[in-house]
Amino acid sequence: MKIRFLLLLLLSGATSVLYAQEITYEQLEKIAIIDQKVMMPMRDGIRLATDIYRPKGDQKVPIIFSKTPYNFNTWGDGEERTRSYQAAYDAVSRGYAYVVQNERGKFFSEGKWDILGPPTTDGYDAFSWMAKQSWSNGKIGTLGCSSTAEWQMAVAALDHPSHGAMVAQGFGAGVGRVGEFYEQGNWYRGGATQMLFISWLYGTQVDEFRPMFPKDITQSDLQRVQRFYDLAPEMPRVDWAYGLSHLPVKDIIKNVNGSKGVYDKMIPRKPNDPAWFEGGLYHDDKPLNVPGFWFVSWYDVSSSPNLTLFNHVRNNATSPEVADNQYLVIAPTLHCAYKRATENTIVGERSVGDARLDYDDQIYKWFDLTLKGEANDFKSKTPRVQYYTMGTNQWQSSDTWPPQGVVMTDFYLTSGGKANTRNGDGQLVAKAPGKDQPDTFTYDPMNPVKSYGGNVCCTGNAVQGGAFDQSEMELRDDILVYTSAPLKEGIEVSGFIESTLYLSSDVKDTDVTIKLIDVYPDGKAYNLDETIQRVRYREGYDKEVFMEKGKVYPIKLSPMSTSNYFAAGHSIRIEISSSNFPRFDRNLNTGGNNYDEAKGVVAHNTIHHSKKYPSLIRIPIVK
Repeated sequence: MKIRFLLLLLLSGATSVLYAQEITYEQLEKIAIIDQKVMMPMRDGIRLATDIYRPKGDQKVPIIFSKTPYNFNTWGDGEERTRSYQAAYDAVSRGYAYVVQNERGKFFSEGKWDILGPPTTDGYDAFSWMAKQSWSNGKIGTLGCSSTAEWQMAVAALDHPSHGAMVAQGFGAGVGRVGEFYEQGNWYRGGATQMLFISWLYGTQVDEFRPMFPKDITQSDLQRVQRFYDLAPEMPRVDWAYGLSHLPVKDIIKNVNGSKGVYDKMIPRKPNDPAWFEGGLYHDDKPLNVPGFWFVSWYDVSSSPNLTLFNHVRNNATSPEVADNQYLVIAPTLHCAYKRATENTIVGERSVGDARLDYDDQIYKWFDLTLKGEANDFKSKTPRVQYYTMGTNQWQSSDTWPPQGVVMTDFYLTSGGKANTRNGDGQLVAKAPGKDQPDTFTYDPMNPVKSYGGNVCCTGNAVQGGAFDQSEMELRDDILVYTSAPLKEGIEVSGFIESTLYLSSDVKDTDVTIKLIDVYPDGKAYNLDETIQRVRYREGYDKEVFMEKGKVYPIKLSPMSTSNYFAAGHSIRIEISSSNFPRFDRNLNTGGNNYDEAKGVVAHNTIHHSKKYPSLIRIPIVK
């Protein structure tokens, strides 16, 4: 059987080639022993459907293991279903077994599915089963992006003796709490719901009435019936640009006749709900002592928490050797789009140049070192941190993140009280203004600021990720715009961007949003990163503290991240508002639950800036 798909071949120092590659079952069978639909037993008797591909012969080999909620049935059509053969061929041809497994409750796997809710013991039990096989050398590496990455951290915290290395790419949805981030698997940012999971769960969550084969079905029968039954639902297409606007939020999936599943029990949870601390999320009170090769993207949904986790592991691994075996790549791409970089990589509307990197070569050298024990040149040739700087459009290296030599530089907000729109008088300056001339805008949750580009994932047609010219958006009166003078000399900004704003309002609760912008001499304004803070959580995520009318409150937002060169003549800009929808859910300003409300109230929000109220951003400038 022929499996056709597009393979992006990335060769270091050579031209990128995009060509049609044909992989046949017969080709793989020439080099591999293929054992599909192995029902791997877990400790509670549940069996997980697993496909195994290993080199021919009786040698003991290390294993590359991928666990996924997605359909890897190789007898169908479609990109998701054809990746397994290519991944298996890559691994087996390099002397590895490749094992891919469906999560509990997905497709042929038994049990009940829950997004990152299945016990981490499923991963531990899988390691134990694989390590005991006659063809295993006892070393297992985990590999994957997004949903095939985010389970890896919590399982690594269990410290299975066979878990020799991990390659986690776009792994933010596995990060529960790390440092000041209470994302709970990307469900929140600053206490506001990230709406990406609504559209993602529509196509991924398992309906409570899903069909299932009988528990006693044999492997041979599963291998036979997988050719014409794969248990993959065909979800009707949804116009999410419209669908995510439905209120109340708790009924969005119901409103499009979606499946009944875990969304209904997740949407009422608050950021510190005990349920987030059960199951598969990694929290920073857990150990993590597995060598890691981490991949992050500038225009992914979770670059800042991912980078924070990398630093956390380096600083807290109990073994100095493990702490020294953590490596990081930060690419200028969208979620899991590393290999889509080309000679002229376009992210949204902005060209970031030749962002190619030979990922496969680095990953397999990493596995050769950690799983085979080969003495190769990975450590001597691979920088601790490889990061791509947009603007200069080049890969750079550092031993830390942020790079050494970064100077946190304050830019204060100031205006004459008319910072509304890019035609207003908002400025970023070196010193805090003396007099408070605050800027006020009206936030109507029924007419929110629409998300335009950004650091997103998985929202269907509702939001297109990447860098887009924001200048037209900046004509809205409910966006405050603060811009530096054109730079006399270019500066590199690489690291975490901090921001503290002083807010007053006439409602009990609202949101504060911010974007970091690179303004070109011709007026184009490209977004770099964005964040949000739900004001009721300004004092922590274990309590809700509502505002008093007219009282001024300091609002510290979670850090943004980038590496961008602001060339001479460019300006640094921030946008401030109270909505970025549907990137984040709308705050209805009532002080209520929000997720179960259908009507909001209009807020009149004011940003203060003075010596008493020094609203500012702190930018990491590389000297």
